[in-house]
Amino acid sequence: MTKKLAALIGGVLLAAGCAHPVTQEELDAVRAIAEAAQTAGNDAQRVANEARNLAQGAQTTANQALREAQAAQACCDATNQTIDRLFEEQQQK
Repeated sequence: MTKKLAALIGGVLLAAGCAHPVTQEELDAVRAIAEAAQTAGNDAQRVANEARNLAQGAQTTANQALREAQAAQACCDATNQTIDRLFEEQQQK
């Protein structure tokens, strides 16, 4: 991989019009930058995966809360219907 990177960097420098040959220090600097970028990318991917897992957990909790709220509303609606029916029956007497 590092030989490919060095060749790529060398080719880019030559294509860009650099007249001097690429030094080992320049290649080492480019390699260090590429490794730092890879590490940063890996860290970003790890953080993104953690965020996705947290979001999925939050969605699961929200779905459960919604189901419980719907069940509570259904119970409340049934109770209100019973009260209304009892009130109507009491009014008819």
